[in-house]
Amino acid sequence: MDKTAIKNFAIESRRKLIAAIKLQMKVLGITEEQISDKLETSTSEIEYYVDDRNPITGSNIVKRQKLVVELHEREKATDYETAYNELVEEVAYTWFNRLIAIRFMEVNGYLPSWIRVLSSSSGRNEPDIMLRSEADLVPYLGAFSNEEQAIMVHASETEATVDMDAKYRMLFIKQANALNANLPHLFEKTNDYAELLFTPNYHDGVIQHLINDIDEVDFDVTRGGQVEIIGWLY
Repeated sequence: MDKTAIKNFAIESRRKLIAAIKLQMKVLGITEEQISDKLETSTSEIEYYVDDRNPITGSNIVKRQKLVVELHEREKATDYETAYNELVEEVAYTWFNRLIAIRFMEVNGYLPSWIRVLSSSSGRNEPDIMLRSEADLVPYLGAFSNEEQAIMVHASETEATVDMDAKYRMLFIKQANALNANLPHLFEKTNDYAELLFTPNYHDGVIQHLINDIDEVDFDVTRGGQVEIIGWLY
């Protein structure tokens, strides 16, 4: 087990997750200094906070509202800047824990579906979950809402990177929520704002480094991997 690689990954992942969450919050008009009002170009169905290239639609509008409420509640106990940074750290830590748990589970065949979420069992660029149909996934992830079905269809029709990222983000969060039935303390039902701030993709960032930088053997209990790796990463 390469403990140096594990340490470097954990430190760098924390930094990248925090940076990604802060960037997502900025798109939502929320920074360490303030919470911005929506732009005048917004409508009842589409909200803009930075420019017209970053629309917020559908359920994300409600999720942002809940994020703002959460920040104001935390602000009462301290101050806005502290509330902002504590929330960012909490969301980063939550998703890091879940990423590591899912990696351990998929390598060892512990996921109820036996479908890999972060990687491919056949060496493809896309994780196995991206190649499954809605019908394949419903028994393990639950029914898909109309919004989720639209994301699946749009991704299959366009295959554009932005649409594939939206599909992966939806499937990952859906899998994390489904695991609540198996590991309720680790996979608590995510707060709406935590889902809004997590923007995973499989071709860059923390997930790619997790797959490429840490040998799969270190996670595989049949090939020398041990639960110890989870402790080292945390």
